[in-house]
Amino acid sequence: MAIADMICGNFKVEESFFVYRSSSYLTQFFQDCGTEFAHDGSTRNYWVANTLRQILVEPHPNAQTPPVAFLRVIQALMDSADALNEGSDRLGALALLNNVLGREGFEAFYAEDKQCYLQHIATQKIVSVTTDPHRPFSASELKRRAQLLIYLDIASEDELIEEVLLPLFRQLGFHRITAAGHKDKALEYGKDVWMKFILPTQHVLYFGIQVKKGKIDSSGVTKSGNANVSEIHNQVLMMLGHEIFDPEIGKRILVDHAFIVAGGEITKAARNWLGNKLDASRRSQILFMDREDILNLYVVTNLPLPQGAMPETLANEEDEPPF
Repeated sequence: MAIADMICGNFKVEESFFVYRSSSYLTQFFQDCGTEFAHDGSTRNYWVANTLRQILVEPHPNAQTPPVAFLRVIQALMDSADALNEGSDRLGALALLNNVLGREGFEAFYAEDKQCYLQHIATQKIVSVTTDPHRPFSASELKRRAQLLIYLDIASEDELIEEVLLPLFRQLGFHRITAAGHKDKALEYGKDVWMKFILPTQHVLYFGIQVKKGKIDSSGVTKSGNANVSEIHNQVLMMLGHEIFDPEIGKRILVDHAFIVAGGEITKAARNWLGNKLDASRRSQILFMDREDILNLYVVTNLPLPQGAMPETLANEEDEPPF
């Protein structure tokens, strides 16, 4: 209830450290936190408290790590731009929040990025919104995952690249993501996309990506919509052996790693077949990403769904007068 009052801003205006939120702003607040809760018109702080209870029972890795949605709630609540009657460091708001969190063994603090984080007091472990694709998912995240799964079944290969993979890789921190497209196949040289990743040491790794819409297997007969791994073999060799031009440094370079990405499953037999065909040095350059990897990474990075994956909404048509 104490945190609910902070979210609602239920304090005297001249003394409050938290902005006042009416019904519509409460709905917007929780939507900004990546949830689908909408205020039902009931007493605001009781509704918020019940919403927080629902959030806190969502799956979480361990007792020292609250659910991801709760961490987003704390970050949104303590946004420095919402400072009221105090400076942007929000010392007053932080003191009130920590008075509540301390009873549960947590402490809130601002990091150098001006974002508010939680720390488990006993273990001194900093708790942050994790992008671990293997963590438990909340009910809303499972719903988004199911919607994206349906979209992957109907999306073309170009849509898989443009609407799903490019936004995902950008969110994961890759740079200069360039799609070769399918207008001129002769210029792809075995890759649909190339990109680079800058390490903390400022060294740069280059990646080429070969994308297939369906399942990749090693069967003798390839079904419609599937790709045989033998087709991928030559494309991978071409990708690793062909230089790309990076206009940012004005040089031609070889890719360091090759991503094989499938909108469907990459079977274990296909992975083994390709591994046996490549020598040890080449084998270490191959990275696989199949449907499960795409779905999980897309959800944990909290990316908005592609337009084609959004549930259809019926237009509100005005009733015609009966005369």
